[in-house]
Amino acid sequence: MILGQNQYGKAENRVVRIVRDGATHHIKDLNVSVSLSGDMDEVHLSGSNANVLTTDATKNTVFAFAKEHGIASAEQFGIHLARHFVTSRQSITTARIRVEEYAWERIETPGPKRHSFVRTNQETRTAQITYAGGPDGWQIISGLKDLVVMNSTDSEFRGYVKDRYTTLPETADRILATEVHARWRHSGTDGAEPEPGHWDRSYAQVREHLLHAFAETYSLSLQQTLYQMGARVIDKCPGIDEIRLSLPNKHHFLADLEPFGLKNDNEVYFAADRPYGLIEATILRDGAEAGIPADLTNL
Repeated sequence: MILGQNQYGKAENRVVRIVRDGATHHIKDLNVSVSLSGDMDEVHLSGSNANVLTTDATKNTVFAFAKEHGIASAEQFGIHLARHFVTSRQSITTARIRVEEYAWERIETPGPKRHSFVRTNQETRTAQITYAGGPDGWQIISGLKDLVVMNSTDSEFRGYVKDRYTTLPETADRILATEVHARWRHSGTDGAEPEPGHWDRSYAQVREHLLHAFAETYSLSLQQTLYQMGARVIDKCPGIDEIRLSLPNKHHFLADLEPFGLKNDNEVYFAADRPYGLIEATILRDGAEAGIPADLTNL
């Protein structure tokens, strides 16, 4: 019997870092999961813990690093952690750090105090940093999830295959709505700390291109819209080699108002939350190889 791939760590460490700049405070709110692998066979085969860094220690490291290094960005915080775990113990050869970042918006009030916030109900920012040692051992995947967008027109769906089970009528004007889940892989990183604000600017640029491509595409299908969104990111962001998009189709169907003697001229819809179409694809830069898993469930 052979032991296959294995890993361990501490999942979902909720860390909130407050920076107090006089009366103005700044918040970083993260959910950090650490996963380590390497020379760990014996803990499985014989129960020897000689090479095991406790998961409690990995949790403590997350909180200590929030103090010692601060949290400039989800990506940079993950880089600090991954490098530490791989370089501090010979038995650990690979560290994978997954981060979710929750956004807070400042509540502006009269006077000098600026320490009140409200959670914004937009997307959740994500990052996955994997380090396997050496300057070429980095993989950095940024992303977002739960970004809900809608076009109230400029979308149609027709000309599709029809069989005995097809009941969906063709339409030349429909609502197109989806919840964007996107992950993009950065190229050429060696884990070095870039100029301040690099990761935040990169994230903002990708988000803007995704939104603009969604808004500017006259959609003949959600697949076409997905491709335009991903292609725009690859075209406009030279530091990104790959993007994976998962777009559930948030269906909106015209409500039947005829029983009430009313004409529904594309005005009143009911939103169906399930079942939903799920459209997924990866867009790659020419010459790049895919590195983002097809299943984004755990990424």
